[in-house]
Amino acid sequence: MRPLTNHPLDDTPIPAGLHLPAAGESAAHQRWHDFLERQLGDYASTRDRPDLEGTSRMSTHLKWGEIHPRTMLADLALHPGAGAATYTTELAWREFYADVLWRRPGSAREYLNPEFARMEYDRPGIRFTAWCDGLTGYPIVDAGMRQLRSEGWMHNRVRMIVASFLVKDLHIEWRHGARHLMRWLVDGDLASNQHGWQWAAGCGTDASPYLRIFNPTVQGKRFDPHGDYVRRYVPELRQVDANSIHEPWTLPGGPPNGYPPAIVDHGHERRQSLRRLKMLRT
Repeated sequence: MRPLTNHPLDDTPIPAGLHLPAAGESAAHQRWHDFLERQLGDYASTRDRPDLEGTSRMSTHLKWGEIHPRTMLADLALHPGAGAATYTTELAWREFYADVLWRRPGSAREYLNPEFARMEYDRPGIRFTAWCDGLTGYPIVDAGMRQLRSEGWMHNRVRMIVASFLVKDLHIEWRHGARHLMRWLVDGDLASNQHGWQWAAGCGTDASPYLRIFNPTVQGKRFDPHGDYVRRYVPELRQVDANSIHEPWTLPGGPPNGYPPAIVDHGHERRQSLRRLKMLRT
């Protein structure tokens, strides 16, 4: 039997401005045990707060097989409480989406609910580019898209916000957004990404998710109440106080220089989304 030989990976340069986490099994186990000791107890109450270090950021290590979910479940069983129970549920969602993709492999590219393929969508253009670049004028959306480009990662709550904004406010088909995130996410898992997007687009496994249209301003105020997450990734707004940071168009004179005005009116676009849903089902 011939011995195994090493095959070096291609030396692909990291895009400018992108900072990736430490990789490997040792790094995965170190991060996991640090999370268990320091953050698990508060996980149920802080996991939706992008301004806090409330998540484990283990998705990258899971994606690349640097730790097994069974190892994590065994450790969680030793920590009774709301945090461990909630984290176990999140791992279950990951496995659920993997099972959905295994049973319906076409759903990686096609609609799980084909009815929504007939939805009226807009072509991606300058608004899609603004969304990709974090220049929509909605601070929580822009912060998420800029975090993606700087870290190859985005907070899970913010992933839902930016997805809802693309599909429900900009009326752009979910597959464009899914493709963009898969390009940049270092934890880009095909099953979780594609089915998370289908959930946001209303064509996934949820019974009636299309009616769940996130208001980006309300989401920002609720989950980033002091604006710390926005300030971290949107330097144009670092001097704006918490009362105005999620709606900078209300400032005297409008948004600070260098930050764009809102590219759409959420109330109007929400009504447009509901109109398109009604047309689909007529």
